[in-house]
Amino acid sequence: MAMNYNAKEEDGHHHSGVGPGAGVKSKKPDNTAFKQQRLPAWQPILTAGTVLPAFFVIGIIFIPIGIGIFVTSNNIQEFEVDYTGIEPDNPCYKCSNVSWNSTPCVCFINFTLDRAFESTVFMYYGLSNFYQNHRRYVKSRDDSQLNGDKNSLLNPSKECDPYGTSNGKPIAPCGAIANSMFNDSLSLYQFVNGVQMNITLNNKGIAWWTDKNVKFRNPSGNASDLAEVFKGTTNPINWRKPVYELDPSDPENNGFINEDFIVWMRTAALPTFRKLYRLIEKKDAYPALAPGNYSLRVEYNYPVLRFDGRKRMILSTISWMGGKNPFLGIAYITVGSICFFLGVVLLIIHHKYGNRNTSADIPS
Repeated sequence: MAMNYNAKEEDGHHHSGVGPGAGVKSKKPDNTAFKQQRLPAWQPILTAGTVLPAFFVIGIIFIPIGIGIFVTSNNIQEFEVDYTGIEPDNPCYKCSNVSWNSTPCVCFINFTLDRAFESTVFMYYGLSNFYQNHRRYVKSRDDSQLNGDKNSLLNPSKECDPYGTSNGKPIAPCGAIANSMFNDSLSLYQFVNGVQMNITLNNKGIAWWTDKNVKFRNPSGNASDLAEVFKGTTNPINWRKPVYELDPSDPENNGFINEDFIVWMRTAALPTFRKLYRLIEKKDAYPALAPGNYSLRVEYNYPVLRFDGRKRMILSTISWMGGKNPFLGIAYITVGSICFFLGVVLLIIHHKYGNRNTSADIPS
């Protein structure tokens, strides 16, 4: 009787003298292909006949692509001028201790271009050791305000704190990103037969189309009188002038839709980055920048010594793959070379040991 008491029923219930009955529902999964894991499946079997061709194909495809990308990147012309002014012999050394609210300091850096920049030249400013990817920094903005919402203009989001209000007035644009906007002014001159010629710098078309036309909008009102539109607000703490005076000569490039401002608001992923500043367009049959002597005029406003940063001006052309970036080509070449090398090694191993009869090693 004891054995009968401890025995189990076929359906998994302990025998207690009372059967499972019609009201007890079995927990056994339904007898379907899905629940009983009988669905058809494919499991690859890795053999020398499948692995070796894959390694060689990847190597043969990746290496030429990498070489093409690397050569294209090296053909892009680029010239860089560091104007941080840390070194005593740098012409901008006198300006390196500038602060946000001090008088702008002007310096000139002369340089020579040995080769012509034939196509349109993209002029960038570059910053180093500036972490625009910090979580609190990235969140410190009000997208509704930047999209022209009148209520957000006068009542900035709490995400902007402590750069949401100043002296009881709402800040437009609010937030840490806008407050730290790059504000150096760069001008370029060329010396032709001893005469200084101004290079035309175009500030149109430097921002993404979606940013300029979708994400950033001025509040509704008289577009020709933005001072009235932004009435009741104040400029960010580190700005010398309000947002509606960023480009007072052009209402279509002023306020929240100013392209310099839009470019800055698109935060960078790495601490060393560059942002498009101006375009130097090619005219007729002449190169955009001819070989010769040039001078960079810097209205030095942006302090970087407090975070051990550096500032650069970069002149660059582009190709079908964008700006100069040898990393992608090197990555393709490296991956392709490793795959091809592993294919050769595995082929040798397979040729030497793959057909060996191992039946003699199995004990009878």
